Amino acid sequence: MSFEDEKQKFLNMPLEEKRSYYKSGVTTVDQIPTWPEYWEKNKFNIPKTLENTEKVDKVIAKKISIWQGDITSLEIDAIVNAANSSLLGGGGVDGAIHRAAGPNLKKECATLGGCRVGEAKITGGYMLPAKYVIHTVGPQGEKPEKLRECYENSLTVAKENHLRTIAFPCISTGIYGYPQRPAAKVALSTVKKFLLENKDMDRVIFCLFLKTDKDIYEELLQKYFTLD
Repeated sequence: MSFEDEKQKFLNMPLEEKRSYYKSGVTTVDQIPTWPEYWEKNKFNIPKTLENTEKVDKVIAKKISIWQGDITSLEIDAIVNAANSSLLGGGGVDGAIHRAAGPNLKKECATLGGCRVGEAKITGGYMLPAKYVIHTVGPQGEKPEKLRECYENSLTVAKENHLRTIAFPCISTGIYGYPQRPAAKVALSTVKKFLLENKDMDRVIFCLFLKTDKDIYEELLQKYFTLD
Protein backbone atom coordinates (compact mmCIF):
# COMPACT_ATOMS: atom_id res chain seq x y z
CA MET A 1 0.00 0.00 0.00
CA SER A 2 1.36 3.46 -0.89
CA PHE A 3 1.91 6.08 1.79
CA GLU A 4 -1.00 8.06 0.31
CA ASP A 5 -3.34 5.11 0.80
CA GLU A 6 -2.00 4.61 4.34
CA LYS A 7 -2.39 8.30 5.06
CA GLN A 8 -6.05 8.32 4.01
CA LYS A 9 -6.68 5.07 5.85
CA PHE A 10 -5.55 6.59 9.15
CA LEU A 11 -7.26 9.93 8.53
CA ASN A 12 -10.59 8.19 7.87
CA MET A 13 -10.27 5.48 10.51
CA PRO A 14 -12.77 5.42 13.43
CA LEU A 15 -11.11 6.75 16.58
CA GLU A 16 -11.38 3.55 18.59
CA GLU A 17 -9.74 1.55 15.81
CA LYS A 18 -6.95 4.09 15.40
CA ARG A 19 -6.19 4.00 19.11
CA SER A 20 -5.20 0.35 18.76
CA TYR A 21 -2.16 1.50 16.74
CA TYR A 22 -0.80 3.96 19.31
CA LYS A 23 2.52 3.00 20.89
CA SER A 24 1.76 4.74 24.20
CA GLY A 25 -1.11 6.33 26.11
CA VAL A 26 -2.87 9.39 24.73
CA THR A 27 -3.64 12.86 26.03
CA THR A 28 -6.62 14.72 24.58
CA VAL A 29 -6.96 18.49 24.43
CA ASP A 30 -9.71 18.36 27.05
CA GLN A 31 -7.21 16.90 29.52
CA ILE A 32 -4.84 19.86 29.18
CA PRO A 33 -5.76 22.99 31.17
CA THR A 34 -6.02 26.32 29.41
CA TRP A 35 -3.69 29.08 30.55
CA PRO A 36 -6.38 30.71 32.78
CA GLU A 37 -7.12 27.32 34.38
CA TYR A 38 -3.42 26.61 34.86
CA TRP A 39 -2.82 30.05 36.38
CA GLU A 40 -5.73 29.77 38.78
CA LYS A 41 -4.44 26.44 40.06
CA ASN A 42 -0.73 27.38 40.28
CA LYS A 43 -0.54 31.17 40.73
CA PHE A 44 0.68 31.02 44.32
CA ASN A 45 3.61 28.83 43.26
CA ILE A 46 4.65 30.80 40.17
CA PRO A 47 7.01 33.78 40.62
CA LYS A 48 5.41 36.97 39.37
CA THR A 49 6.84 38.33 36.16
CA LEU A 50 8.94 41.50 36.28
CA GLU A 51 8.12 42.30 32.66
CA ASN A 52 5.54 44.84 31.53
CA THR A 53 2.33 42.92 30.93
CA GLU A 54 0.06 42.91 27.89
CA LYS A 55 -3.58 42.22 28.64
CA VAL A 56 -5.75 39.99 26.50
CA ASP A 57 -9.36 38.98 26.86
CA LYS A 58 -10.13 35.58 28.34
CA VAL A 59 -11.27 34.20 24.97
CA ILE A 60 -7.72 34.54 23.63
CA ALA A 61 -6.05 33.39 26.85
CA LYS A 62 -8.14 30.21 26.84
CA LYS A 63 -6.65 29.26 23.47
CA ILE A 64 -3.19 28.82 25.07
CA SER A 65 -1.83 25.90 27.10
CA ILE A 66 1.51 24.82 28.47
CA TRP A 67 2.05 21.13 29.06
CA GLN A 68 4.93 18.91 30.12
CA GLY A 69 4.78 15.57 28.38
CA ASP A 70 5.43 13.55 25.27
CA ILE A 71 4.28 15.45 22.18
CA THR A 72 3.77 12.15 20.34
CA SER A 73 0.97 11.25 22.78
CA LEU A 74 -1.24 14.23 21.91
CA GLU A 75 -4.52 13.31 20.23
CA ILE A 76 -5.08 16.61 18.44
CA ASP A 77 -5.23 17.94 14.89
CA ALA A 78 -1.49 18.58 14.43
CA ILE A 79 1.83 18.41 16.21
CA VAL A 80 4.80 20.41 15.01
CA ASN A 81 8.06 18.63 14.33
CA ALA A 82 11.32 20.49 14.89
CA ALA A 83 12.81 18.87 11.80
CA ASN A 84 16.09 19.12 9.93
CA SER A 85 16.26 20.34 6.35
CA SER A 86 16.13 16.82 4.88
CA LEU A 87 12.82 16.02 6.64
CA LEU A 88 14.01 12.41 6.83
CA GLY A 89 14.21 12.12 10.61
CA GLY A 90 16.90 12.82 13.15
CA GLY A 91 17.41 12.94 16.90
CA GLY A 92 15.34 14.37 19.71
CA VAL A 93 11.70 15.18 19.06
CA ASP A 94 12.21 14.62 15.31
CA GLY A 95 13.28 11.02 15.82
CA ALA A 96 10.55 10.39 18.40
CA ILE A 97 7.84 11.60 15.99
CA HIS A 98 9.14 9.43 13.14
CA ARG A 99 9.34 6.34 15.38
CA ALA A 100 5.81 6.80 16.68
CA ALA A 101 4.31 7.58 13.25
CA GLY A 102 5.86 4.58 11.53
CA PRO A 103 7.79 4.25 8.23
CA ASN A 104 5.18 5.88 5.99
CA LEU A 105 5.95 9.29 7.50
CA LYS A 106 9.49 9.13 6.15
CA LYS A 107 8.16 7.94 2.77
CA GLU A 108 5.88 10.97 2.52
CA CYS A 109 8.60 13.33 3.74
CA ALA A 110 10.93 12.02 1.03
CA THR A 111 8.53 13.41 -1.60
CA LEU A 112 8.57 16.97 -0.21
CA GLY A 113 11.97 18.09 -1.47
CA GLY A 114 13.35 19.04 1.93
CA CYS A 115 12.51 22.17 3.88
CA ARG A 116 14.25 25.54 4.23
CA VAL A 117 14.83 27.27 7.56
CA GLY A 118 11.61 28.97 8.63
CA GLU A 119 9.47 27.05 6.16
CA ALA A 120 6.69 24.62 7.18
CA LYS A 121 5.33 21.54 5.38
CA ILE A 122 2.49 19.20 6.33
CA THR A 123 2.20 15.40 6.23
CA GLY A 124 -0.14 12.82 7.64
CA GLY A 125 0.32 11.60 11.20
CA TYR A 126 -0.12 7.90 10.37
CA MET A 127 0.14 5.88 13.63
CA LEU A 128 0.45 9.02 15.78
CA PRO A 129 -2.58 10.15 17.79
CA ALA A 130 -2.27 13.50 15.95
CA LYS A 131 -3.94 13.59 12.54
CA TYR A 132 -1.14 15.58 10.93
CA VAL A 133 2.49 16.54 11.44
CA ILE A 134 3.65 20.02 10.46
CA HIS A 135 7.41 20.01 9.90
CA THR A 136 9.45 23.18 10.32
CA VAL A 137 13.19 23.81 10.38
CA GLY A 138 14.45 26.17 13.04
CA PRO A 139 17.53 28.40 12.78
CA GLN A 140 20.87 27.49 14.29
CA GLY A 141 21.70 30.14 16.85
CA GLU A 142 19.68 33.22 17.78
CA LYS A 143 17.93 34.45 14.62
CA PRO A 144 14.57 35.91 15.72
CA GLU A 145 13.15 36.54 12.25
CA LYS A 146 13.76 32.97 11.12
CA LEU A 147 12.35 31.52 14.33
CA ARG A 148 9.29 33.76 13.97
CA GLU A 149 8.78 32.36 10.47
CA CYS A 150 8.74 28.82 11.89
CA TYR A 151 5.79 29.63 14.14
CA GLU A 152 3.98 31.87 11.62
CA ASN A 153 4.28 29.39 8.77
CA SER A 154 3.29 26.41 10.91
CA LEU A 155 0.16 28.22 12.07
CA THR A 156 -0.63 29.35 8.53
CA VAL A 157 -0.34 25.76 7.24
CA ALA A 158 -2.66 24.64 10.04
CA LYS A 159 -5.18 27.33 9.10
CA GLU A 160 -5.01 26.46 5.39
CA ASN A 161 -5.82 22.84 6.27
CA HIS A 162 -8.68 23.82 8.61
CA LEU A 163 -6.91 22.48 11.71
CA ARG A 164 -7.98 23.89 15.05
CA THR A 165 -5.62 22.35 17.62
CA ILE A 166 -1.82 22.39 17.35
CA ALA A 167 1.13 21.67 19.64
CA PHE A 168 4.65 23.11 19.38
CA PRO A 169 7.88 21.82 20.87
CA CYS A 170 10.54 24.39 21.79
CA ILE A 171 11.95 24.97 18.31
CA SER A 172 15.74 25.46 17.98
CA THR A 173 16.52 25.49 21.72
CA GLY A 174 18.25 22.09 21.84
CA ILE A 175 21.30 21.26 19.76
CA TYR A 176 20.53 24.23 17.49
CA GLY A 177 21.62 26.47 20.33
CA TYR A 178 18.89 29.13 20.49
CA PRO A 179 18.77 30.47 24.10
CA GLN A 180 15.59 29.30 25.82
CA ARG A 181 14.20 32.61 27.08
CA PRO A 182 14.62 34.62 23.86
CA ALA A 183 13.15 31.67 21.93
CA ALA A 184 10.12 31.58 24.25
CA LYS A 185 9.55 35.31 23.72
CA VAL A 186 9.51 34.83 19.95
CA ALA A 187 7.16 31.85 20.25
CA LEU A 188 4.67 33.58 22.56
CA SER A 189 4.62 36.94 20.77
CA THR A 190 4.19 35.29 17.36
CA VAL A 191 1.40 32.96 18.49
CA LYS A 192 -0.37 35.81 20.28
CA LYS A 193 -0.33 37.96 17.13
CA PHE A 194 -1.69 35.08 15.08
CA LEU A 195 -4.51 34.36 17.53
CA LEU A 196 -5.54 38.00 17.62
CA GLU A 197 -5.79 38.01 13.82
CA ASN A 198 -7.26 34.50 13.33
CA LYS A 199 -10.24 33.52 15.44
CA ASP A 200 -10.67 29.97 14.16
CA MET A 201 -7.85 28.31 16.13
CA ASP A 202 -9.14 26.57 19.26
CA ARG A 203 -5.93 25.70 21.11
CA VAL A 204 -2.18 26.20 20.81
CA ILE A 205 -0.23 23.96 23.17
CA PHE A 206 3.38 24.62 24.08
CA CYS A 207 4.83 21.21 24.84
CA LEU A 208 7.68 21.79 27.29
CA PHE A 209 10.09 18.94 27.92
CA LEU A 210 12.46 20.63 30.39
CA LYS A 211 11.59 22.16 33.77
CA THR A 212 13.66 25.20 32.80
CA ASP A 213 11.37 25.74 29.80
CA LYS A 214 8.29 25.35 32.00
CA ASP A 215 9.60 27.98 34.43
CA ILE A 216 10.32 30.41 31.58
CA TYR A 217 6.89 29.95 30.00
CA GLU A 218 5.09 30.30 33.34
CA GLU A 219 6.74 33.67 33.80
CA LEU A 220 6.40 34.95 30.23
CA LEU A 221 2.77 33.88 29.83
CA GLN A 222 2.00 36.44 32.53
CA LYS A 223 3.53 39.07 30.24
CA TYR A 224 1.90 38.14 26.94
CA PHE A 225 -1.41 36.71 28.16
CA THR A 226 -2.33 38.72 31.27
CA LEU A 227 -6.05 38.31 31.77
CA ASP A 228 -8.11 41.41 31.07
